[in-house]
Amino acid sequence: MAQKRFFPRSEKQMNTTIRVERDKLQMIDDYAALKNISRSAFINQCIDYALKNMDMKSLKKEM
Repeated sequence: MAQKRFFPRSEKQMNTTIRVERDKLQMIDDYAALKNISRSAFINQCIDYALKNMDMKSLKKEM
């Protein structure tokens, strides 16, 4: 099965706080800068992509 492609875009967001490892944060900032979007917009879109593409059947079996 082919992976779907991820295309970052700008959207409205709410404020929240998360802790991210330093090296991951640098990668997030680098990718966001390449697309000229905020760090928050990029993270939100990564979360959307992950949630839409999770295998819920497999997740339920692990619980």
